[in-house]
Amino acid sequence: MTRIPVPGRSSQPELLVLHSVRIQGMADDDAVAARFGLDPAETSETLLDDEAYGWVRRAAFGTTAGWSLTERGRAEDDRLLALELAESGARAVVEEVHEAFGPLNARLLQACTDWQLLPAEDDRLAPNTHTDADWDARVLDELAALGGELAPLVSSLAAVLARFDGYDTRFERALDRARAGQGEWVAGTGIASCHAVWMELHEDLLSTLGIPRGA
Repeated sequence: MTRIPVPGRSSQPELLVLHSVRIQGMADDDAVAARFGLDPAETSETLLDDEAYGWVRRAAFGTTAGWSLTERGRAEDDRLLALELAESGARAVVEEVHEAFGPLNARLLQACTDWQLLPAEDDRLAPNTHTDADWDARVLDELAALGGELAPLVSSLAAVLARFDGYDTRFERALDRARAGQGEWVAGTGIASCHAVWMELHEDLLSTLGIPRGA
């Protein structure tokens, strides 16, 4: 699919570094920089400054290590996002997309559940062993349909805030890998799977609008 460049407002690097940490949950220097195409060296310097301000801290979870936001960092990201949203005049567009995203989000969660579970008569939570080709094909078809509905929403967002650009293409790349037999790209962790990309977008929408998760 050919993408047309969008004229959305470009976010400041300082915001992008903090926000990259936020939407990824935990990320090392390279991942923070790569998320928005930032300069790696400048990103590392900004992260050290953010650590000094008490906005980020180094964290580890199992074999994964990187930066995570502190409460002060989340408050600073909220402040920068609110300022950007007001200055860009993008609120109406983001709110409209967020409203349309809700039903799609419910379908995405169900599709990921169906990828992981295949209910049996004696076990509703039986794991999906991926031996039922028709079941898996239906899940992948649903993800493809969701990707098609996601694309115009992302285009609308990116037209006002450039940092939203690319969610749909990242989702599509993950789905392509799943269709090629790499099933972990549906809902796997530690990779930009369909589920991971979708959850990043959900967090991006919520934080941009200042809506607490679960509200």
